[in-house]
Amino acid sequence: MTLKELDYWEDSFRSFHARFSHLFPRAQSREQSAKYLHSLLAPVERKNGWQMAEAIGDKRPDKMERLLYRVNWDADEARDILEQFVIENFADPEGIGVVDETGFIKKGDKSVGVKRQYTGTAGKVENSQVGTFLTYSSAKGHVFLDRRLFLPEDWANDMVRRKGAKVPDEVVFETKPEQAFSMLDHAWKMGVPIRWVTGDEIYGDSPKLRAAIQESGHWYVLAVSCNTPVWTRRPLLQQPLRKGMGRPPTRVRLAKDAPHAGTVAEVVMGWSPDVWKRFSVAKGEKGPRTYDWARVRVIESRGKLPGPEVWLLARRSVAKPEEMAYYLCFAPENVPLTRLAQVASTRYTIEQCFEEGKGEAGLDHYEVRYWHSWHRHITLSMMAHTWLSSIRASEEGKKRRRAGRADSSRGEATA
Repeated sequence: MTLKELDYWEDSFRSFHARFSHLFPRAQSREQSAKYLHSLLAPVERKNGWQMAEAIGDKRPDKMERLLYRVNWDADEARDILEQFVIENFADPEGIGVVDETGFIKKGDKSVGVKRQYTGTAGKVENSQVGTFLTYSSAKGHVFLDRRLFLPEDWANDMVRRKGAKVPDEVVFETKPEQAFSMLDHAWKMGVPIRWVTGDEIYGDSPKLRAAIQESGHWYVLAVSCNTPVWTRRPLLQQPLRKGMGRPPTRVRLAKDAPHAGTVAEVVMGWSPDVWKRFSVAKGEKGPRTYDWARVRVIESRGKLPGPEVWLLARRSVAKPEEMAYYLCFAPENVPLTRLAQVASTRYTIEQCFEEGKGEAGLDHYEVRYWHSWHRHITLSMMAHTWLSSIRASEEGKKRRRAGRADSSRGEATA
């Protein structure tokens, strides 16, 4: 965003910042938080402490750093206020929650959670931090909702490193799917209308996450690995016979003649050619993205036993038919194929949030080592991105209304 554009939208920015201003105990820190947001949005190449300070007229980065390290304010409370803003400006009864993670390449071993681990940012194993994120997608736009720094298990169990990075005592190791559901559950409790959840195989391959979303009363379209086991019809179960004088067995198992679960790839391989439907549900950089889609009802395998009946959705590349993607979908039987495909295709919007957040709001432009300072910077960046997205959504709405009035006027003139 240019400085001229920032000046033009200053009243809107001040109104947005006023929602959060009570979190900062003193007038100086309140004003510095506004400056921090301004500098995140400013056309600065590398938004580190020095360049951000220069962008808003500070001689040194001390005040910027103090906001992240020393000022007493709650980043989670700021996150809650941000979610309320999303409800007011982006809510949709058919809203979609998207879960994914992104990496932050780092040097050294002192930054909280840093280790050599795979990150999609680099496409390989790198020394990095990884954050798990929840975004919201609706017809009105796509924005950040929540964030969690992924703390690797060896970090979580290392008391010396925890103390050095000021990791709170209550923080324990959580898998990325566990972090994802924690964020989803919080958003639902805040009243964010998330009907659907989507994510890649890291999340779809977790039976616990799928079960938790189902039990919460919501629907999901989650990508799964090609070797995910399912049944095409519900297998019979049996209770083992009692042996001797011991207690009767209570745990059921598959009947001896029950078929073994097949993989989703094997199931799809057996489909006839006429089940596939070719259509586009999302636009890419080069126009509409067209794929072949098909689905069938299957039985999930949970703990090697049959679980709920769900949709198995498959997506096939038109140019390279051997390229397939598989999804398990917990949704009503009468949901159209096109809707499942739309939700599956919405996953790319979180990648847009990462790209916009890093490119326009300094999401990855930080130099902090501590737990609370990481969450503070990331939250402020999410705030900046969400405000910017609200401005864009407002302008798009105005354009559509002007176009509608123009069409109406032309219709009246020719009547």
